[in-house]
Amino acid sequence: MPQNNNFQHASYSRSNPGDRVSYPTFDPGPVIDSPAWKEAMAQVGGQLSNSNVKCVVFLNGHPFSDLFGSARLDEVGGLKRGYSRGISGLESLLALLRPATNGIGKSEDSIHPPLSNNPSTHETLDTLVREVGNFTTAYVKKFEEGLGGEGEISIPCSRYVWSSIHHHVGRMEAAIDFIEFLQQWRLEQSLSKDDRILLIAHGHAGQVLALLSNLMTSSESEGRPRIFEILAKYWEACPVEGRSIEQLEALYKALIEQSLMGSASVDMVTLGTPVRYGWDTGGCGQLLHVVNHRMIRSDGKRWLSKMELPQTAWEMPYLTGGDYVQQLAVAGTDVVPDSPEMEQANVDLRDILEPYDGFERWLECTRRTTRCPKDGQCVLVEYGVQANEKEPRQNLYGHGCYTESRSMVFLAKEIARTLYS
Repeated sequence: MPQNNNFQHASYSRSNPGDRVSYPTFDPGPVIDSPAWKEAMAQVGGQLSNSNVKCVVFLNGHPFSDLFGSARLDEVGGLKRGYSRGISGLESLLALLRPATNGIGKSEDSIHPPLSNNPSTHETLDTLVREVGNFTTAYVKKFEEGLGGEGEISIPCSRYVWSSIHHHVGRMEAAIDFIEFLQQWRLEQSLSKDDRILLIAHGHAGQVLALLSNLMTSSESEGRPRIFEILAKYWEACPVEGRSIEQLEALYKALIEQSLMGSASVDMVTLGTPVRYGWDTGGCGQLLHVVNHRMIRSDGKRWLSKMELPQTAWEMPYLTGGDYVQQLAVAGTDVVPDSPEMEQANVDLRDILEPYDGFERWLECTRRTTRCPKDGQCVLVEYGVQANEKEPRQNLYGHGCYTESRSMVFLAKEIARTLYS
């Protein structure tokens, strides 16, 4: 795993990850709150405690937003320039990716991006989407209780909801906001060099962690000062109450001096995060990626998703290949910035973060069929077909299974086995 990534985009490699990947089959295990469940979670709590994990933070966004980033695909070509000619099923695939026709988001929903990380947002999101791509407050509380066992262990767990603005500016600002969140938590703690913090991010929140790893790198970074220059210019052009250039300068100083988390390690776990931004292992501790994956290839290459574009009539609605958001929301997808100033900042960041622009580039990336990033451990889970397979709001095309309570003990055990055994 490389240090000095310097915000480079992840590579789409089809090579075998080898011993970096495992292929478990999902087992919900014992019923929540049963003696067997409590024993299993307490065992995980013991493993985390023995590894000096001092807290767990769960991150997610709005699962009913533009998860596939289809707006950017339409802007850079899509059907408007005839790229669908000769590509079977592409027109219907694009229709299934768009928010207006994919069956996920609705205009009458009670909450829309941008989101704020506060109790009101948490409550509204929990009521609307429940456990579909969302770590509910009840889930986080139950996870903490499970780790604690009979009270001998205390590992606080909390949740963080990011803005869910799916473009480079939105994700970079979310990384900055999350740094401030961690700073505030750090003020209340006494951490040593042996201590660890565990961050678990669902979906596109994992992109925020990838950017965070590059921002927090212990190495020299040519890209980091340029990133802050772009943000400062944008914040000056579009002032918003509660953010300032002085705030950016203070954060930049903390990152340069490595004083953000003291000397503690920050371990990161992603759930169904599309391969996109590269990771800087000098800015994080251990790294794990969990992906809902079903092996439907005929060539035995278990670590790859299907070579052809997914078929919308039978494949995606029935989750035949696993997590389609993870497979399709790759480089070239995004929402479109809503102001000229934001668009310029987005272009400036794109030059650093993602040299994959244009509709044909997106097609190229999706056909590389990458499931596992080149950095970190990877767990490709056979979750199978979930309930309500015909209801996208209940499964997010294979992207909503990670955050369900029935998956809690399985996820906890996989994290403990892979990172803290």
